[in-house]
Amino acid sequence: MNLEALTSRSMTQMQQLQQGQGQGLQRTKSFQSSYFSFETLLVLVCLAASLLILPLVLPPLSPPPLMFLLIPIGIMAVLMLLAFMPSDVRNIASSYL
Repeated sequence: MNLEALTSRSMTQMQQLQQGQGQGLQRTKSFQSSYFSFETLLVLVCLAASLLILPLVLPPLSPPPLMFLLIPIGIMAVLMLLAFMPSDVRNIASSYL
């Protein structure tokens, strides 16, 4: 093959690649603009409205028992204990090698 044929072939391939990338960008834009369908937006708006209106309409609830109030504090304590607990990184890394 001569040099001109190789050059024209590579130019054609580059143009096709650039056109494909442009189409990919158009697909991404159209996907982003229609990320939520109309039905999904309607459900989200109804959910937001119910979260705003229902607390005003419903009667107040009695407070929960004390044990239920301590559950989030216990979960946070366990998570902090796990977060600051020292671990032997050498044993963890060597078992996966």
